[in-house]
Amino acid sequence: MPAKLELWSTEHPKLYDVSLSSGGDTVHDQIGFRTIEVQGHTVLLNGKPIFLRGVSMHEEAPFRDGRAFSPEDAQTLLSWARDLGCNFIRFAHYPHNENEIRLADRMGLLIWSEIPVYWDIDWQNPATLVVAESQLREMIARDHNRASVIFWSMSNETPVSPERTTFIKQLAQDARELDSTRLITSALNHTDKNGPTRVRLPIRWATCWMCWVNEYLGWYEGRPEDAEKMQWNVKWDKPLIMSEFGGGAPFGLHGDADQRWTEEYQANLYEHQLAMLKRIPNLAGMSPWVLMDFRSPARMLPGIQDFHNRKG
Repeated sequence: MPAKLELWSTEHPKLYDVSLSSGGDTVHDQIGFRTIEVQGHTVLLNGKPIFLRGVSMHEEAPFRDGRAFSPEDAQTLLSWARDLGCNFIRFAHYPHNENEIRLADRMGLLIWSEIPVYWDIDWQNPATLVVAESQLREMIARDHNRASVIFWSMSNETPVSPERTTFIKQLAQDARELDSTRLITSALNHTDKNGPTRVRLPIRWATCWMCWVNEYLGWYEGRPEDAEKMQWNVKWDKPLIMSEFGGGAPFGLHGDADQRWTEEYQANLYEHQLAMLKRIPNLAGMSPWVLMDFRSPARMLPGIQDFHNRKG
């Protein structure tokens, strides 16, 4: 008779103890069972609609310089996300360490896992595709038994070109062949504009199930209040996830709500963004940028950035 399983969910992250033995070797693991799918504009976990209340996160140590790597680091970071009310974390922009993935299984946090194909690379070089495919295989081989992982992401913020599309389409096909049980996606940040209407261009091949969009209205373009005029028109019948949005502010820097780099400006930006997001009819989730500040050599503004991205 088929086993009657308790399904893993964000409210009840049920895991089963599993032991595999061969000869003198035994491997112990804990795995959960759940389904993830898309119907129209809705993401379904175990057949029930779920809104992805998320945050983006780098593998940055919480209380020291350097990478997060230990179980204690994972506990701190994922607990911060849980305290914010998250049921979902976007692990950017590379596979994170196994402590984080396994803790997400135990805590009931849904995870986006991504390979480091971002911005512009040599799309026409066969060797570049070989490296990306190797990274994809390794990510899926390590984490295909983790119930928390619901997305395999192929890329982030790649420029629009036929060569880019061919490259990522191949990765999406590879991911589907390696694991047909999860959603395949990529995050884009390109826009067609027509007056107050913003039309986003999601990936156009059938193996991708979601529209993931990075946008920074009020920070890299426009003002926070411009969000009040923005209308979103998504051509494809898919769920839309706002995978990045936000603005920077060093901790403790205060001022007026219209003064950039202050916590008040940052809060004002989020208030306008959230009001805009509520008007998107097929919005299925969000993961603002970012859980905590992280080191970035490209962020050089003295006294403000000091080689950190301050959007945490």
